[in-house]
Amino acid sequence: MVEIIRKFFAFCGEENRRKFHTSIILSVIQAFCEALKIPAIACMAGALIRGNVTNQDILLSFGIMLASIIGSGLIKSKSVMLQTEAGYDTCARKRVEIAEHMRYLPMGYFNANSLGQITSVTTNVMESLENVATRVVMLVCEGLLTTSLIIIMLFFFDWRIALILLAGFAIFLTANAWLQKAAGRMAGRKIDADEKLVEKVLEYLQGMSEVKAYHLAGQKSRELNDAIAVNARTNTDMEMLLVPRMGLQTLIAKLTGVVMVGATCAFYCSGSMDALVAVVMVISAFIVYASLETAGSYSALLRVVDVSVDRAQEILNTPQMDISGEDIRPEHMDICAEDVSFSYDRRKIIDGVSLRIPEKTTTAIVGPSGGGKTTLVNLLARFWDVDEGRVTLGGRDVKDYEMDALMRNFSFVFQNVYLFHDTIANNIRFGRPEASMEDVMAAAKKACCHDFISALPGGYETVIGEGGASLSGGEKQRISIARAMMKDAPVIFLDEATANVDPENENELMQAIEALTAEKTVIMIAHRLKTVAHADQILVVDHGRIVQQGTHAQLMAQEGIYKDFIGERREAASWKVKNA
Repeated sequence: MVEIIRKFFAFCGEENRRKFHTSIILSVIQAFCEALKIPAIACMAGALIRGNVTNQDILLSFGIMLASIIGSGLIKSKSVMLQTEAGYDTCARKRVEIAEHMRYLPMGYFNANSLGQITSVTTNVMESLENVATRVVMLVCEGLLTTSLIIIMLFFFDWRIALILLAGFAIFLTANAWLQKAAGRMAGRKIDADEKLVEKVLEYLQGMSEVKAYHLAGQKSRELNDAIAVNARTNTDMEMLLVPRMGLQTLIAKLTGVVMVGATCAFYCSGSMDALVAVVMVISAFIVYASLETAGSYSALLRVVDVSVDRAQEILNTPQMDISGEDIRPEHMDICAEDVSFSYDRRKIIDGVSLRIPEKTTTAIVGPSGGGKTTLVNLLARFWDVDEGRVTLGGRDVKDYEMDALMRNFSFVFQNVYLFHDTIANNIRFGRPEASMEDVMAAAKKACCHDFISALPGGYETVIGEGGASLSGGEKQRISIARAMMKDAPVIFLDEATANVDPENENELMQAIEALTAEKTVIMIAHRLKTVAHADQILVVDHGRIVQQGTHAQLMAQEGIYKDFIGERREAASWKVKNA
């Protein structure tokens, strides 16, 4: 139990850890204030036993009780405020820290770890920590500290009752250890079930079009329902396992109070305890029961806190790419790969590739699906680090660059565009956050998207759905190009940017791409003839190797994958539907 609490405080960071420690100190002072009720009652009880209640006795008892109530209330208010601030601030900082950490993780991490797992950590797990963990940790600490304080105080009244309480406390802690062991077995299952549920909900919602198109509603609904059922069953199993153990703790706390009261009565009847001390002992028995019940009831959740901290820490402990380096500003934008190899899950994807992309030229990368085109581009852009060889920009190894300094030179237009749930203007500004509206509109005009943006009800201030769901594929692509124009980086990566665009939008999109790539170093993955025919060089990638290299004319003059590729595209373009 103590180790879990220590781990949680370490997770919180120095500033918030101080707030929690201050809150614990205040809780100890509050426990003193609560304990003042005992001498207040004892003062009045003593006067009643003497049979001579004076105004002084009444005022003294009332004053002590009033000080206890007011002091306890004020201190508890401050203590709870510190706990709340520290809890919410910790989780806010950790969410930002996780997001920043993921910026520099290799892309392979996001292939190996599902969106559901990451989402669950940043939502369910962090929400559990900010709401549940803070309250659980502090209530358990307060309950144990209050009980310990009362034990110490009772030794000044009657050591025999203090020993009874100490023995009961030891038995309570033994039962709590049994509870913690059981909770430890279930906590991991609960977090796993929560992650699986989030994963299935996201999968169902994001794949809704495929679910409908391929009549998968029944299958996917069953998968989602199964995840819900597993989650419900796991939570039920956890309750069924822990409730009896929590009941045992409560029983021990009650029996401890009963034994204290019984022993007090016996000692008083035998004449070995004064009536005033007996009254104090009986009152203490009830206070101890309340403190132990609070600590015991919430301690079952400590293991969930423990696993939640571990899950969040797993992401933060995932090794980042080495992002340290120099703030280099290259003299030219030549990109080279020198005998580069890369494997993923022990499968070699890129095998001994060497290439040179001169500054302000266009290089098209083509080849069969699964041949390694996208992986090669990811290595050139340093989304992944090579296993062997090296990639250079301006003659310097990309690993020599500070990551942000390297990315300053690159802009990307992906096949699957992601737009944020924000205004269109802010989505374009993403390339340069400080840009004025005039700059935004100028980029939009160059990207051939000013007209359709202006036609929207809110114009540039129109808030688009998450992922750009309210726009067509061509519109999203053109906004993505405007965003890349806003950044105005010297190297442009195009990943099949026109693959999913309808013919009506293709001409405008091609104009936008031409405007974006003017006087730039361009690296594109493409399948369409018109996008590769005018490239300065074409690289044909198959099975992780460059199997052909040259201009369109040179490659068409030789037998190979490229000539076959172009022939297939021309044949497909000539297809016509004849009237019956």
